[in-house]
Amino acid sequence: MARYMLIMRASDEAQQAFAESGLDFDEMLATMGRFNEAMIDAGVLVAAEGLEEAEKGVVVDYSGDEPVATDGPYGETKELFNGYWILDVESVDDAVAWAKKAPLAGPGMKAEIRRIPSIDEFPQDNEWVRKERAWRERTGQL
Repeated sequence: MARYMLIMRASDEAQQAFAESGLDFDEMLATMGRFNEAMIDAGVLVAAEGLEEAEKGVVVDYSGDEPVATDGPYGETKELFNGYWILDVESVDDAVAWAKKAPLAGPGMKAEIRRIPSIDEFPQDNEWVRKERAWRERTGQL
């Protein structure tokens, strides 16, 4: 099994259209809840979170000599990251199959799928890998 992150993204236009769609919040929760429940029942869901609106976020820009933090909303975004699922599945093809079933998706929305490497894939003789492994063991993550 391998872990994959399904990152939900939407263009500014798709975000606006969704906001103006009038979709009832309870129905949105029910729709997402049914999808999450299907992944739980299949034994593949590790974690899932939605995110607050971009207007309430902060961006730290590392382009200059010193990092600069800017409150949202952000100008000229092409896509916003809205939420994610972490799945534990056999292959990227399985992750793609789940992403294709995501509810409340449509024009201007995308799911990016990225594999999450295991700590076992990093050099085990590295001091920082050993420290992270110890922390994960202490916190019950390994």
